[in-house]
Amino acid sequence: MQAPVLSGPQYLREGLKLVLSPGLRVFVLLPLAVNLLLFGALVYFVSHQFSLWVDALMPSLPDWLSFLTYIIWPLFVVLVILMVFFTFTLVANVVAAPFNGFLAEKVEVVARGEDTFPPFSWGELAAMVPRTFSREMRKLGYFLPRAIGLFILSLIPVVNVIAAPLWLVFGIWMMAIQYIDYPADNNKMSWQDMLAWLRSKRWQSLSFGGVTYLALLIPFVNILMMPAAVAGATLFWVREKGDTRVTRTPEHRA
Repeated sequence: MQAPVLSGPQYLREGLKLVLSPGLRVFVLLPLAVNLLLFGALVYFVSHQFSLWVDALMPSLPDWLSFLTYIIWPLFVVLVILMVFFTFTLVANVVAAPFNGFLAEKVEVVARGEDTFPPFSWGELAAMVPRTFSREMRKLGYFLPRAIGLFILSLIPVVNVIAAPLWLVFGIWMMAIQYIDYPADNNKMSWQDMLAWLRSKRWQSLSFGGVTYLALLIPFVNILMMPAAVAGATLFWVREKGDTRVTRTPEHRA
């Protein structure tokens, strides 16, 4: 009997349950520790720079429009938060990519009840690094031109008021790409095919990306939600894609 298709919030909730289970907890601890260190460093740095960044992005208004400062200031606070969030997520996922790829494998085993992946070894994990790093660089190549365009938009007076909502929509889409790419890559789906598949399930993808984005904005909670998002995305892959998959071989790891 085929497992039911879930909504975005349900996928993330089920993913959290899985990563907290004894069988998968061990694959979460190391990336969790790395992300905790990165997040602590980011909080320290941002706490000293946040107000300067907001002031730098805020447009200079003439005196007769000074009352608008109180209206648009919150938009630029949100804009800086979104930009900082993107930076942290990007760095954290590059560092944790091999662990996330391996976690996605194990979640897929649980979801399917069939293990077609090679057993764990530190050597195998090390062999994943070049492939997962290459895939992360492909995501970065997709992300950077669009992020730079939005950043330039955020520097243009008056027009930059729409930068925050555009960052939000783009961020939701990137969250779907970021996490669903792990099981897609494990199953040898090319980057372009993965994007096409996500576009074919645009609303389901945005639903998952949206709830993931929201969860990752919560300080400290976001550290645990990263592996939960990997697990939830893998459930999304298995249940939305059905039984169509490629059986993995050890050679794919190299």
